[in-house]
Amino acid sequence: MDLIKELKWRGMVQDMIPGTDEQLKKEITTGYIGFDPTATSLHIGSLVPILLLVHMQKAGHRPIALVGGATGMIGDPSGKSEERNLLNEAQLAENVAGIKAQLEKYLDFDPSRPNAALMVNNYDWFKTISFIDFLRDAGKHITVNYMMAKDSVKKRFEGEVGISYTEFAYQLMQGYDFYHLFKENNCKLQMGGSDQWGNITTGTEFVRRKAQGDAFAFTCPLIKKADGTKFGKTESGNIWLDPERTTPYQFYQFWLNASDADAENWIKIFTFLDEPTVNQLIEEHKQDAAKRILQKSLAREVTTFVHGATAYEKAIATTEKLFADQTKPAEEMSIEDLEGMAGIVKSTITKEAIATGIDIVSLLADAKITPSKGEARKLVQGGGIQLNRRKVEDTQLSVGNDNLLHNKYLLLQKGKKNYYLVEVIA
Repeated sequence: MDLIKELKWRGMVQDMIPGTDEQLKKEITTGYIGFDPTATSLHIGSLVPILLLVHMQKAGHRPIALVGGATGMIGDPSGKSEERNLLNEAQLAENVAGIKAQLEKYLDFDPSRPNAALMVNNYDWFKTISFIDFLRDAGKHITVNYMMAKDSVKKRFEGEVGISYTEFAYQLMQGYDFYHLFKENNCKLQMGGSDQWGNITTGTEFVRRKAQGDAFAFTCPLIKKADGTKFGKTESGNIWLDPERTTPYQFYQFWLNASDADAENWIKIFTFLDEPTVNQLIEEHKQDAAKRILQKSLAREVTTFVHGATAYEKAIATTEKLFADQTKPAEEMSIEDLEGMAGIVKSTITKEAIATGIDIVSLLADAKITPSKGEARKLVQGGGIQLNRRKVEDTQLSVGNDNLLHNKYLLLQKGKKNYYLVEVIA
C-alpha cells in the first residue's frame, strides 16, 4: 500500500517535509506520534493519530506510540491561550497506564512481526537527564530566534497571558524525543495534527543538527465540523474512547447524528472502507439522503473499530428500542427492554425519596442527569425533559411510586437523544 497516496485521498495529509513520500517508498520506515496523557482515556480527537499509526502499520511500516509522561508534566502551548494546570507524577502514571491499554487494542504489538508496534514513554529517558545536561546537549542546538518564530509561541507572546519558560521549552523536549527515537529506534518519521507542525519540525532540526541524520514528517488537518462547532464535543462534554466514560450507545449516536456534509468527510477519515466503497456510499446517500446511509455506515465502522462488533450490535438494539416506536408508552416496555438497553446512562435514587415524592428538578439533579437544579429547571421550562416518554411541563411535578415502571424504574429523556434509566434502590 502506498501510504501517502492512501492518506491523501482520505484528506489526511496537510503539511509534509520534502522527501517523506520517497522515504516511505524506499524502505520499511519507523514513525511515531505523541499522545498527551491529560486523562486516563483518550477521546475521539485522538482517533486521527491512532488511525495514522494503524494505516502506517497496514502499509508495512513500524509505528511507535509515544505517551508523553514527561512532556505531559510541562504542557503544550499549541492551540492554547493560557497556561495548563500541571499534573502530579501519580496522576500522570495512572493516565499513561490507561492510554497504553487503549492503544494496545488498535495496534499489533506482536514482536514476531517485522513491523511490530512499539509503545514508549518519554519519561523513561527524561527522568535521567539533569537540567544542566539538557541545556548543554539540547538547548544549544536550537536558537531562541528559531523557537520564537513558531506560531504557537508567537501567539502566546502576543496575547495577554503570555507564556512561561516551562511551556516555552516544550518544543525543545518534543524535539529531543524525535532525536532520542532516531538514535535508539532508527525512527525517521514523525506525524501529528497540523497544530503540531512547529514542534515536529523542531524535532527534524534536532536530528539534522545533533545527529546529522535525515528526518521526515507530515501532519493531518485538524478535524472541523461543517457548522463551525468544535469536533468531538456534545452538550454532555467530550466523546471518550473509554466505554465507562462514553457508553457505546452514546458513541454510536454521536456518529449517527453527523450532518450530511460531515458524514461525507468523516467516512473517509475515520473508517478503513476503500475509495470505491466510499464513493458508492456517497452516491447512494445523495439519491436518498433520508435513509442516512452515510451516517449509518460511518457509525457502524467507527463503533466496531473502537468498541467491537458486540458493543455495536448492543448499541443498535438500544437505538431500536428507544427510537423505533416513539408512540409506544413506556409502561408497555418490558423489564427486559429497559434492562437490556446497553449503553444508556444508568443512575439510582433511594426508595425513601420516591416514597415521599420528589420534585422533578431535584430528581434530575440528584440522579446526575443535570449538573445543577438551575440547569434542570431551565430544561423543564424549555420543554427539554420527558419522564416515561411524556413531556414534563411543570417544574413542581412530584415524582413518586405511581410513576415507576415495573415498580422499579424511571425512563428519563433530556433533549432529543439523551436517555437515562433511573433505578430505585433500598
